[in-house]
Amino acid sequence: MRLPLVFSATLFLTSGCALLMLASGGALAQGVFTCVDSKGRKITSDRPIAECMDRTQQEISPTSGAVRRVIQPQLTAAERTAAEEKEKAAAEARAQAAEEKKRERALLQRYPNKPAHDRERAVALVQVEEAMKTAARRVQELTEQRKAINADMEFYSKDPGRAPPSLRRRVDENEMSIASQKRVIADQESEKKRVNARFDEELARLRPLWAASSVPAAAAAAKY
Repeated sequence: MRLPLVFSATLFLTSGCALLMLASGGALAQGVFTCVDSKGRKITSDRPIAECMDRTQQEISPTSGAVRRVIQPQLTAAERTAAEEKEKAAAEARAQAAEEKKRERALLQRYPNKPAHDRERAVALVQVEEAMKTAARRVQELTEQRKAINADMEFYSKDPGRAPPSLRRRVDENEMSIASQKRVIADQESEKKRVNARFDEELARLRPLWAASSVPAAAAAAKY
């Protein structure tokens, strides 16, 4: 069936107008890119400008003239490496900060107040002091034993080399035992200092945490 000539022409014109509108709509959808190049010239284009890849470009709406987006300059290999290292350092800093917050929460949960912290310090120090007392008592016992050994050695005072091997061995063992217990006492003295230093460091960290946690509690209590 053949269409009337007038109808065919109308259909052709309508289709052409539709295609033209689609084409113009696509052109309007495309932004206008603009920048100022290294020579100070302002350049405008319908696509990102190659001459301005090393500087900032703007995409502007052709209808409103508003800036749609800002295209940052492309980085060189060295600049990309520096940027990556900077981002890596920033990520590590964020991770460290998050870990520190985690440790602070755990510390605050373990020691909600100063009396709780003081009690645990006292417990830790009691263990150290008990070890020191035990070693001191042992030194006293060995000292008394040495008096008895010295009494036996008195017979060989003019010529100690004539003392029986068993007696000389008792002297050596006694001296080594006393030296060993004195090392225990010295080690426990160092441990006592270490324990106090640890609790002092924790206390310095806990004071601002306790102060910060008491503010919300005080504010909540003020409402009632």
